[in-house]
Amino acid sequence: MGLFDAIDIAGSGLTAERLRMDVTAENLANAQTTRGADGGAYRRKEVVLQQAGGTSFQTMLTGAIGGVRAVDGARGVQVGAIVQDATPNRQIYDPGHPDANPQGYVEMPNVNPVTEMVDLISSSRSYEANVTAMQSAKQMFTKTLELLR
Repeated sequence: MGLFDAIDIAGSGLTAERLRMDVTAENLANAQTTRGADGGAYRRKEVVLQQAGGTSFQTMLTGAIGGVRAVDGARGVQVGAIVQDATPNRQIYDPGHPDANPQGYVEMPNVNPVTEMVDLISSSRSYEANVTAMQSAKQMFTKTLELLR
């Protein structure tokens, strides 16, 4: 794995974590939205990440232990999809609400602010880790160039 590969991998992580933060912010912003474009309550969204191309981690690890270098190494992470959470929406009793059904219940989004804040902190920490990895790779590159002088 080359130096620029490390920067590419960290960059893919930065892109993925930024999207995770954007989706989490959208979920928090719509936590009380009872009527969306489709006419129903907002549905919580989740980002599905997957390995970006290359050889699987298990294959690379096995090859490294055996002293065999993988021909096509890891390429980082990519967003596989943005999916809606399958948990059912909450029903609250509020007969005065404009979106209440005939029984007086309002369908509220399946967004839990505590879960969203935990997801936001997690993606923020992952973003910071990728920034640190990129800075370390840059420092190693700089030190290598200094040695060649």
